[in-house]
Amino acid sequence: MSVPILALLAGKVQPFTRGEASAIGKTPLTGPIKIGFLGIEGDEQADHRYHGGPDKALHHYPADHYPYFSQLAPGQDLLNAPGAFGENISTWGLLEEEVCIGDRFRCGTALLEVSQGRQPCWKQGDRLEWTLLPALMVKQRRSGWYYRVIEEGMAAEGDTLTLVDRPLPDWSVKRVFGLLIAGDWKRDPEALPALRDMELLFSGWRDHAAALMDANISES
Repeated sequence: MSVPILALLAGKVQPFTRGEASAIGKTPLTGPIKIGFLGIEGDEQADHRYHGGPDKALHHYPADHYPYFSQLAPGQDLLNAPGAFGENISTWGLLEEEVCIGDRFRCGTALLEVSQGRQPCWKQGDRLEWTLLPALMVKQRRSGWYYRVIEEGMAAEGDTLTLVDRPLPDWSVKRVFGLLIAGDWKRDPEALPALRDMELLFSGWRDHAAALMDANISES
């Protein structure tokens, strides 16, 4: 599995909506870009409680979803180019159902590992002036995903993103996102112990799986 990189993007913290600051406004970068253990060199995050860090070093959002959202929001210029969803990596031909937790991808010379889906938030809705967007992204499972960086390296637009290892082929980003964020665990509670114990899954999502298990027991 190999796809071309359409864009690598980064952003600086800027004043945003609701009195908050954000670096969701990512713009494409040119030339070879350094990818370090905390992401693309020069990229920033305003709220480190929910963004950034080793397990959320890079946000990948499929360009494949843009036509769908463009149909629902005609005239939204931000949907004409990568970066509308605050992503650091944009590709075509790689979707949430085709990417698994723990997948390792060679990105230029860097080595990346999928850590979790990206939980939509109000900032994506405010950026596109579409308050219902986050809920729609959850419903449609059009989440994107995060990487941790296993090996630092260099990458550029036009390089390939190539799958080199898949230790958890049964646990696609779409499936795990559906279970933990979209409520699918209610139909498949037996999946929760596996998610709780999945070392390659972001620890916060493992804790969430454990909390859902406890809630399910309490309701029984």
